[in-house]
Amino acid sequence: MPRTITPLRQRMLEDMALRNMSPNTQKVYVYAVANFARFFGVSPDKLGLEDIRLYRLHLIERGLKATSINPIVGALRFFYGVTLDRKDIATDIPFARKEDTLPAVLSASEVMQLLEAVSSLKMRVALTTTYAAGLRVSEVVTLMAKDVNSRRMVLHVRQAKGRKDRYTLLSDQLLLILRRYYKISRPQLYLFPGSEPSQPLSTRAVQRACRKAADEAGLGNNVTVHTLRHSFATHLLEQGVDIRVIQQLLGHRHITSTARYAQVATDAIRQIQSPLERLIIDENLAS
Repeated sequence: MPRTITPLRQRMLEDMALRNMSPNTQKVYVYAVANFARFFGVSPDKLGLEDIRLYRLHLIERGLKATSINPIVGALRFFYGVTLDRKDIATDIPFARKEDTLPAVLSASEVMQLLEAVSSLKMRVALTTTYAAGLRVSEVVTLMAKDVNSRRMVLHVRQAKGRKDRYTLLSDQLLLILRRYYKISRPQLYLFPGSEPSQPLSTRAVQRACRKAADEAGLGNNVTVHTLRHSFATHLLEQGVDIRVIQQLLGHRHITSTARYAQVATDAIRQIQSPLERLIIDENLAS
């Protein structure tokens, strides 16, 4: 029997649909508000700022980082500010300050180690596509055969983050891999279908495959599917590709998001000459 949707949840879903929010964002927001209400055992419209404060402390005690807490904060701000029209509460729910950490990046040889450790053909090609085109996991699983444009050598990424379409590069080698995969798998709708041919592969399944391959390749615990996207951007920077071109390929709204990769582009750093090299150093300084 299908679960009955409460009027309050229906209202929130309608509010998000009116603002053209992505299905994934809607799912995350509804789930977050439901968990918040479940924690206190009452309807969320009966809870206030003090309850939100206590819930955030609970999340911190569980060990959640800012990257996990902020989507929950976004959901609560939307619920109170839009669905309940309580902007006085919404504006007093601050986002958590993100840790200033550098993204994890694999070397080219480590990328090869990871991909070679994936046993499933479908998963290996999906992860290869993620790295080769700099895709998010949600983008790679929703790719369709028609999105592979071999004439223009681009991949059409549809309704990505922010509900925006974009094009990213399709390399000769990736095209060859995708053609071989297509001949073997013959996907009907999605390039990487799930157990039901009419449905895409789940993001969780791809994440699990990546985690298992990283373990088998001995690459540590910090490697995720998103690490391949980080590596794509960093390797392009190291090749001398303009950062604004990379911004477009990644679909970043702000250049500051892309600029983070310049901090980990070690090949580019090694090619820069220190101003010290222009000085004539007395040998005694080095002894």
